Amino acid sequence: MTCLPAHTDKKLGLVIDLDTCVGCQACVTACKEWNTGGHMAPLTDIDPYGGHVDGVWFNRVHSYEHTTEMGGRTVNFPRSCLHCETPACVTVCPTGASYKRASDGIVLIDEDKCIGCKLCSWACPYGAREFDTDVGVMKKCTLCVDRIYNDNLAEGDRVPACVAACPTSARHFGDLGDPQSAVSQLVAERGGVDLMPELGYKPTNKYLPPRANTTRAASVAAPALEPVRAEGGFLGWVDRMLSN
Repeated sequence: MTCLPAHTDKKLGLVIDLDTCVGCQACVTACKEWNTGGHMAPLTDIDPYGGHVDGVWFNRVHSYEHTTEMGGRTVNFPRSCLHCETPACVTVCPTGASYKRASDGIVLIDEDKCIGCKLCSWACPYGAREFDTDVGVMKKCTLCVDRIYNDNLAEGDRVPACVAACPTSARHFGDLGDPQSAVSQLVAERGGVDLMPELGYKPTNKYLPPRANTTRAASVAAPALEPVRAEGGFLGWVDRMLSN
């Protein structure tokens, strides 16, 4: 079985704001587009227009209706690999294909060692592993290692594709092992939480819960507009007929 590093120099991961995520799927599309030619490429699509569609997606967004004291609201919940500190998907791997990097804490898969036994997908409680039936190996989110360390990109673009594409800035990337980093401070300020902490896998990625007051409807102080009617001619007659 594969061993975990005793210590990682960094804990790179994502902070996802459930309060500002609108479920637009931009992160899903950007992830698919980038990684189709990226580190774990290709992300295959099988029979996309047929009755037995299949394919590989690193990032998915689920939407839930949530009832609060102030009424109902929709919560959009992005889900991908959480790059846990103690990932069961790594320790169950019989070939060493799944591993956690000591340099930055990112969990990756070596496709040359993967035999497609799916033990890692059974061990992962978050459903973050995808089996690529086209090549017979497991695949997963890499935090876009081919972007974040790419010196050919501008420094501001060295973030995961999902972060770069998010139109509402609901996704944040950084070192969660550094208490002074922007992501760590954001987690502290907003009370960021782990997903299913009771399992003990210590996910690196954090979720910021929805704020309690965001369901309030915006107040409109402007007076209502008076209806405008065309008085004469054919258009006036049509307007009167349609208004009755």
